[in-house]
Amino acid sequence: MNILAFDTSTEHCSAALWRGGSLFERAVHAGQVHSEILIGMVDAVLAEGGVPLARLDGIAYGQGPGSFTGLRIACAVAQGLAFPAAIPLVGIGTLQAMALSCGAARVVCCLDARMKEIYHAAYVREGDAYVEMSAPRVCAPADAPVLPGEGWTGCGSGFAVHRDVLRQCYGTSLTAIAEGVYPRARNIVRLAVPLFAAGQGVSAEDAVPLYIRDKVALKTAER
Repeated sequence: MNILAFDTSTEHCSAALWRGGSLFERAVHAGQVHSEILIGMVDAVLAEGGVPLARLDGIAYGQGPGSFTGLRIACAVAQGLAFPAAIPLVGIGTLQAMALSCGAARVVCCLDARMKEIYHAAYVREGDAYVEMSAPRVCAPADAPVLPGEGWTGCGSGFAVHRDVLRQCYGTSLTAIAEGVYPRARNIVRLAVPLFAAGQGVSAEDAVPLYIRDKVALKTAER
């Protein structure tokens, strides 16, 4: 099975190709230039893996949550690549991909959502899978959902920006913090492979980003 994946949901940009179990990836800190470099990264992993676009069995993209612009870029590029050859698409949750990137047994994933909020979700590892314990949501750091038990590892930019508040919120439940974890295409493709194998891909016109939050900026009075 040949699966292409990419993510542009944060300041990082990554693309990966899964070719029958072999993995090829490009990942860079892109800042705000995702739209300028993503296609080149896709071409690079396809060339390295020796898989032309027409031989792909599916394309996975970081569906969200994350940067609104980044989510639109990933979805639009996935649609543009998939449409001519009718390649099925799968959107993968960025917070779940972060849990896989972190690798801990119990993971609290937080991305900085700006506007003094975070994108939050929590997962527990069961075998090779991460089971959702707290669904993705947007909230103030102080309102992060209570999690059962101890042994949780916090990861993501939300902990880098709101470390003290989240530490206070979780107390002894939190045993470690990995701030540098972010969604990566290599983990998005790993999550996507079983979905494509189960026939869960959708057509290009049905692919959508997952924003979670509708509001993108504070009003003057709110600032």
